[in-house]
Amino acid sequence: MALPERDLCPPQKISMAWQQICGVGGGLYNLGSTCFINSILQCLTYTPPLANCLLSHEHSQPCAEQGFCMICTMEVHMKEVLFCSGSAVLPVTVVSELPQETISKKPLSGAFLRRKTLGIANCLPSSELQLPFISGCDSSSQASTLIHQIFGGFLRSRVTCFNCKAISDTYKAFHDILLDVNVKSSSVTEALKDFLKPEQPDGHKCGKLQLWGLCLCSRCAQLASASKRLMINHPINVLALCLKRFDAFSDRKISKACIQVVWYLEHLDLSTYVYRAAGEPLLYSLYGVLVHEGFSCNSGHYYCFVKASDGWWYKMNDDSVVLCNIETVLCQHAYLLFYDR
Repeated sequence: MALPERDLCPPQKISMAWQQICGVGGGLYNLGSTCFINSILQCLTYTPPLANCLLSHEHSQPCAEQGFCMICTMEVHMKEVLFCSGSAVLPVTVVSELPQETISKKPLSGAFLRRKTLGIANCLPSSELQLPFISGCDSSSQASTLIHQIFGGFLRSRVTCFNCKAISDTYKAFHDILLDVNVKSSSVTEALKDFLKPEQPDGHKCGKLQLWGLCLCSRCAQLASASKRLMINHPINVLALCLKRFDAFSDRKISKACIQVVWYLEHLDLSTYVYRAAGEPLLYSLYGVLVHEGFSCNSGHYYCFVKASDGWWYKMNDDSVVLCNIETVLCQHAYLLFYDR
């Protein structure tokens, strides 16, 4: 991958530990079918590197965006919530600026909800998970934006020819990872292993001719067997995991997913899943859990659990903020999980 022509947000500006210890903030009033947005906003508010940047004006002071800027709007919202003098605030600053389709229940689907998690923070297009467009920047520079530096990474797909041992790598940017937990994975750890396990490449997906399970190698020009291995290319700062609980076609919850408890840990070691981990433990800690109750993404209710800068866990259910323990957090029917490095 080419180096960026310019760093829109240099990595050294990202601070993972809370720079201000301000305890828990206020809840968010439901403005009418906005429980999912409220839950997302709370998870983003308690993302340490994002909060550090916004509370220190790292973005807003040099921001030259003409008109509306979602990051600047998030800064205003975050300050209002974290330094709330009352029990809850009206999230009108953010909600009023979102496209109507974002807050309407009718067009929502499981995939749409997942994309909007970070779309609320940087206005990602709802059609695809792609890097935010910034005029005049090369694609590598796009990967140096604030949101990508915090949440983003690259998946490296390596195809190895068994005949000549030639290696072909392709890369795809991501902001979260969708995990299939409905077949045989009863834990996030198992689902990650299944997601990144080596497999025989599909001819169409790897861009080569496939015939009876064989690929035409561009190096040796022979039809040969090959293996494909998917890995995270380098350590990322925040890992967002989405557990596949919704059917992509009906938008209803997969029957097993309605009652299935998928075990997840407070701490994850990603060293075996990351290509450039240097063989050392690569530890991530849970700080946010988003939960959905109901049988369809178009109905039911969303709430979340977040770890505040004071180290305590809180249940955020719209305008309600309740102190809870880690045992309660770890036994939820989670939909989205947030880990920081």
